[in-house]
Amino acid sequence: MIKRKFKGKRMSKLANWAFKRSLWVFHVNSGSCNGCDIEILAALTSRYDTERFGIKLVGTPRHADVLLMTGPISSKNIERVERIYNQTADPKYVMVIGACGTASGPFTGSYNVEGGIDTHIPVDVYVMGCPAKPEAIFDGFVRLINKIEEEGIK
Repeated sequence: MIKRKFKGKRMSKLANWAFKRSLWVFHVNSGSCNGCDIEILAALTSRYDTERFGIKLVGTPRHADVLLMTGPISSKNIERVERIYNQTADPKYVMVIGACGTASGPFTGSYNVEGGIDTHIPVDVYVMGCPAKPEAIFDGFVRLINKIEEEGIK
């Protein structure tokens, strides 16, 4: 399991305020059924207007602050998921969407499934559902912003 390595000083109040209002998200599908992926795309549309909170989808983990992950960890994608996690700059947060990513969902007991995402990388926010509704995903972002607000960026 990967542990967090970022050991910088606490950021100032201004930096904390700015960071929580500009979360850039990279979506990683580690082998789900695509139900949650469709709901994530729906949650990022203008109907829910996540950009008013500064939440923006980016094309590379190197630009991301948050990894939005779906699907269970399988023996084939462990290295890929860990590599994507390591490519994300510190401070980083991980948000897991759906039953597959949290506890393997319907893939539990499959010969190649290792378990949920938290078996290999640290997770900050879980969003339950199969598939998770856009409202629940939006609530997950709000919980993540509140977590950053309470704990600050370490």
